Amino acid sequence: MSHKVYVTRIIQKPGPAALEAAGCTLTYWESADAIPREELIKNLKADTYDGLLCMLTDKIDGEVLDAAGPQLKVVSTMSVGYEHIDLEECKKRKITVTNTPNVSTDSVAELTVSLLLMTARRLKEGVRAVKAGKFTEWKPTWLCGAEITNRVVGIFGLGRIGYGVARRILPFGPKKMLYHDVVQVSFAADVGAEYRENLEDMLREVDFLCICCNLTPQTRHRINKNTLAKMKKTAIIVNSGRGGVIEHNDLCDALQNGVIAAAGLDVTEPEPLPKEHPLVALDNCVILPHMGSNTCDSRDNMSLTAGNNILNVLQSKKPMGLVA
Repeated sequence: MSHKVYVTRIIQKPGPAALEAAGCTLTYWESADAIPREELIKNLKADTYDGLLCMLTDKIDGEVLDAAGPQLKVVSTMSVGYEHIDLEECKKRKITVTNTPNVSTDSVAELTVSLLLMTARRLKEGVRAVKAGKFTEWKPTWLCGAEITNRVVGIFGLGRIGYGVARRILPFGPKKMLYHDVVQVSFAADVGAEYRENLEDMLREVDFLCICCNLTPQTRHRINKNTLAKMKKTAIIVNSGRGGVIEHNDLCDALQNGVIAAAGLDVTEPEPLPKEHPLVALDNCVILPHMGSNTCDSRDNMSLTAGNNILNVLQSKKPMGLVA
């Protein structure tokens, strides 16, 4: 096999190694940082590539595909999400689009539960207090958080990650587990999760809300001023799905005015969130730099899957993560 593949940044070795072992020639954007759009377009025009291995941060639209040329056969994103790729433009050009499903499920589920505990137990505030020398003695009323035990947990999006979150939360002994999704799923019974057809009905009941859904026209800004107002004042929200599910200005107002108690965000809109954004300064808002799949195992598997997806398409085989 003699194919050329463009990789939009330096990634873990397994994927590139698999491509090179199959005889592919790889060209990289030689940085761990995102490639500027103008550089991507210029570099794609400079040669003829059969495959493009990209990231969630790379907008792959008609202009980029024109720069790549008509010989491009596959766009493989090293991510689960693929909203950065114009699927219609790829379809017009008969370009296969692939992603990396399943391989980061466990790492994202673990991170979600970690973020929930960090937010509920006010760990960020505790760390800051120690660093600032404010921990001078133990006090019975200081930095009291919330327990999961005997509380109601709601999961917005009970897919693979949502199910993984529910399975990990179950040993904490929640009073009840609820979920909202587009349809009921049979495996919810495995974690004792009860279906709520209307999101608002679930929001009224929950003490903790874990957002694990994809970003779609139906979920965009689904958590907003109106839906937040239906929640308990003691409620805590954690989002490891997509930043756009939450209207951030509404969330900020809710946190500042006591509409809900706290929030933990691994994803934001925009991303990264500017350091001047008022959410960043709030003690009752924990913001992480999109760390859901940040484990060595997960990233190695994502890299290998993204590489193998390209190979499978070029070899006329069905890729693991076929999107379109």
